[in-house]
Amino acid sequence: MSEGTATERPSEPDWATMTAEELIAYRDKENRFRASEAARAFTGEPDPGASIEWLEVELPGRRIQVRVYRPSPANDAPATGLPLVLHVHGGGFVGTAVQCDWANSHLAAQLPAVLVSVEHRLVAHDTPLSAAVDDGWDVLQHVVRHAAQWGIDPAQAAVFGESCGALICALAAIRSREAGLRLRAQVLVNPAVDVTETLFDHASITEYAHTPFLAVPQLQLFRRLAVPPGSDPRALSPLYADTLGGLAPALVMVPTHDPLADHGRLYAERLREAGTPARLTEYPGSGHAFLSVPGVDPQAEAARTEILDFLRTALAP
Repeated sequence: MSEGTATERPSEPDWATMTAEELIAYRDKENRFRASEAARAFTGEPDPGASIEWLEVELPGRRIQVRVYRPSPANDAPATGLPLVLHVHGGGFVGTAVQCDWANSHLAAQLPAVLVSVEHRLVAHDTPLSAAVDDGWDVLQHVVRHAAQWGIDPAQAAVFGESCGALICALAAIRSREAGLRLRAQVLVNPAVDVTETLFDHASITEYAHTPFLAVPQLQLFRRLAVPPGSDPRALSPLYADTLGGLAPALVMVPTHDPLADHGRLYAERLREAGTPARLTEYPGSGHAFLSVPGVDPQAEAARTEILDFLRTALAP
């Protein structure tokens, strides 16, 4: 997706009655805004020490755009053999990698590392969540397989996602274990890890049912679109994986004023119970998507610093 020129966000739709055509029109307008210069007041300015470009990954039967962040030549970072951080933005049925330029560019410049942010297929009436999950996993495999082309060290790889993107990354971490692809770390920010009928059975969902960046009606629409009738929602819910042992060490970040706060807390607990190292950090008073809006939430800076420190340690040679 290219950067847009929109200066105003579309008005909030009726999530309960949204048609397929209305969803497409809404997400196109919303994503143009998120990719616009006007949105930088909320989403933050990129680090000038990083270069940013769109590239295309050729996968079987499809092409996926990725937004790639690298340390700029002025940083004196090596051009090859850098760590890889595969990133997946939040939003589920809306969202673009551009909304995460602030965090991703700083991480690329300061780790230093190559960050590859996946512009996956967005969930829609004809596109279930499984498509986005496959896009994240397939891009990770592709980049690792073509490490020299991307200038990365395949032995120093991590995944990093937010909200639905954290779900995609958590499933990628599980697939990596099963495929023998060793990850060094997983960073899961305000993760959605349950798309079964128990998604709504948490105190945080009730307490923060209507917040500025996420509300229950959006989650209800997301679940309807994510899991087509007859499919197994447990296969898309990291919380219900058969085993969570042997996974890459995790940093789970939970903004407390988030409907999904208990998802993150419970997932960190289950990772630990399975023997996977998991650090849970809570950010009191912050809401969903706080890391993507440093212009709104001052705790985004501290969260980004924590991610940097965690990855720097995990990805050390």
